[in-house]
Amino acid sequence: MSASLAGFKVVRTDRELEMQVVDTALRQAGASLVVLPDGIPEDVLAREVADADLLLMCYARISAPVIGAATKLRAIVKYGVGIDAIDVDAARARRIPVVNVPAYAEETVAEGAFALLMALFKRFKPIQAAMQREGWIWPQPPWLASDLNGKTLGLVGLGRIGRSMARMAGAFRMRVRAFDPHVDAAAWPAGVERAPTLAALLPLCDAVSVHCVLNAGTRGLIGAAELAAMRPGALLVNVSRGEIVDEAALVRALQSGHLGGAALDVYGQEPLAPQGHPMSPLYAMDQVLLWPHLTFYTREAMQRLEQETLARCLEALHGEPLTVHSRDPRLRAQSHGVRFVD
Repeated sequence: MSASLAGFKVVRTDRELEMQVVDTALRQAGASLVVLPDGIPEDVLAREVADADLLLMCYARISAPVIGAATKLRAIVKYGVGIDAIDVDAARARRIPVVNVPAYAEETVAEGAFALLMALFKRFKPIQAAMQREGWIWPQPPWLASDLNGKTLGLVGLGRIGRSMARMAGAFRMRVRAFDPHVDAAAWPAGVERAPTLAALLPLCDAVSVHCVLNAGTRGLIGAAELAAMRPGALLVNVSRGEIVDEAALVRALQSGHLGGAALDVYGQEPLAPQGHPMSPLYAMDQVLLWPHLTFYTREAMQRLEQETLARCLEALHGEPLTVHSRDPRLRAQSHGVRFVD
């Protein structure tokens, strides 16, 4: 890093996700870096960003009051993909560019989702628990697993991660169907059957995997009616955002036995907890796999994330337009301080 960043203040939230390359590079270049923990109160965050030149965030909610308190802010950089925690409209009104890092873990998250799907079909959780408890088990009905070959996988969302998931499922000779109103027929991938509506997709699938972004149109997309429309015994995988699914309805569908299982990496309220959380009952269910929002977390993906995040930081602090790789219309609506790259 050649140019000095002396005199610049950078605030980074969510210090539990370590970003050693980014933190070290900014400090070595002379920037003053303040790293805040998860769950920082809004007033404390607003106070810290009041004189900050750059805000880096991953999970923290960046509200309109926080943005309004920032008098010098050059940019908000999401070191990750989803931007639903940022009031992008408030930032745009203040001419503060918002960028994310959309492509660092596409294949990584798809691999994680497919691993969770396979674990459900193969009953990894109860079999491993029994082995730990008893040392050995015999082929008996409680451990009877299922083949992926010949099963139908439904994808809700057919973006980059959804397409990778479709390719992996095809390699296991699964039938793949998908619903995505934002992908037109000309761009629809070969080998994936198109469902005209979500209602048309759900009853046809042995498993459903969620891969759409969270926005006003997808919040609660899979509610009680949609869960009831799924095949009895069907499986649900969600590595996208917890709020896309009505989580209370999901708990009921699992408790009733209508759904055969679920694998979740995301939750409307994070962190998850064995007690005192709306989804705490899921811990006791053999047919449910709970992952701690870590399908993105591999050595290779983190290297890509840090490189891209640091590049966006330097653009902002050097007064250059920030590169927007995302196709998210909320980011594409920006007209100040950005440049768009497909």
